[in-house]
Amino acid sequence: MIRLHDVLEGTGGTLYGEAAPDTLFGKVIHDSRLVEPGDLFVALPGEEMDGHQFIENALEAGATGVLAGNAWAEAHGSRSTGYAVIGVDDTLAALHELAAHWRGLFDIRLVGITGSIGKSSTKEVIAAVAGAQFDVLKSAGSYNNEVGLPVSVLQVTPDTDVAVLEMGGAYRFGEITELAEIARPDIGVVTNVTYSHLSRMGSLEAIAQTKVELVEALPDHGLALLNADDERVLAMAEHASCRVQTYGLAEGADLRATDVTGLGLEGIQFTLVRGDQSDRIAVPLLGRHSVHMALVGIAVGFELGMDLADILRGFESPDVQLRLILTPAVNGATILDDHYNANPASSNAALTLLEELDATRRIAVFGDMLEMGEYEEEGHRVVGRRVAEVADGLLTVGERARFIYEEFVELQPERIARHFDSKETLTVALRDLMRDGDLVLVKGSRGVQMETVIEALRLPDPDEVS
Repeated sequence: MIRLHDVLEGTGGTLYGEAAPDTLFGKVIHDSRLVEPGDLFVALPGEEMDGHQFIENALEAGATGVLAGNAWAEAHGSRSTGYAVIGVDDTLAALHELAAHWRGLFDIRLVGITGSIGKSSTKEVIAAVAGAQFDVLKSAGSYNNEVGLPVSVLQVTPDTDVAVLEMGGAYRFGEITELAEIARPDIGVVTNVTYSHLSRMGSLEAIAQTKVELVEALPDHGLALLNADDERVLAMAEHASCRVQTYGLAEGADLRATDVTGLGLEGIQFTLVRGDQSDRIAVPLLGRHSVHMALVGIAVGFELGMDLADILRGFESPDVQLRLILTPAVNGATILDDHYNANPASSNAALTLLEELDATRRIAVFGDMLEMGEYEEEGHRVVGRRVAEVADGLLTVGERARFIYEEFVELQPERIARHFDSKETLTVALRDLMRDGDLVLVKGSRGVQMETVIEALRLPDPDEVS
């Protein structure tokens, strides 16, 4: 909850109406559809629609405060009854100023996470580990941009010990710097630099330049956690004014995993090496590729003063498996649901898991991988070559995914392979193909919406059946 007094102090806004300075708002919300009674609604400008159009909706939903542009506030504020109106020059700038002010009121540890892929999953692992001992706030979904991050910061309460926030989606230079000025992280994690969002930034070097902003923003007393297996991330150590710890499989990593073993649905096992100490541990994360998330969670736990036993207890939280889900499907098959997003690195990691898990047949289903710029064709063909090593069959949909199909057919001409122009025809064919014991990986970029294929083929949850 946040007091009107803090809103006025943080934004420098003008109060219209007769609300008391100690008025309390439940949450700060920028989407009128999510407003609940007692919330403060922020009317943000947008490319297509202006949030001021939805103020009445927010008030009808029970908002007791509105942060609006001065023009709207002057026109409507004096007539407000039962709610406060705060007028400002720029509502987005005011949201940033309010979040920065709010952050300054609390002495907490704040973990910022950036990277091309794996931010959300890494966030969930860190939050689960820290949650074994501390009161933890984590950003909702992938709230990592100029709106989502300040809204997340404004959810900090006096009870919060640790906040874990995603930072930046490689939209522009300077974005993470601005977000760090609001959130003031003292622990920064960089997961990797890959071809995700290449079309926006133009090159891997440019993507790396956006991610290093988090490292540069950390205070002298802070900690940068860098992936030792990614040369572009490892090079970011030169930009740090704080302590640096590296993690990964590389021999020189400060926190290292060796002898990694996939345990199928039970997770992974590896030897954790730090200095002269080593421990054989197991964590319930699916796929050997998840070892990097495990190492980051462990590293943050140690930085927070936790012992290994408590850290490992945190991995038992169900939240650590955020994206990749095993879903019972028709005809006795199982869907390996990884539809949320896709690029060559995440696709190959999912294919490795497909290879590790027991199945009668392994079938890969791919939609397009988007935003890959000049690497688009080669990136799809790289995935196609990996599919040929792993899968008994392949179904693809979309103009770009055809490259996956072509590569697979060239390498495995005798195996099941079909390409479709629509998800509807693919879904029908997949239903006919699936058999008892099959494991079916479904993957594609978020914009392709491969979840529609999964929804059409999954078995209904018993609770959904009346």
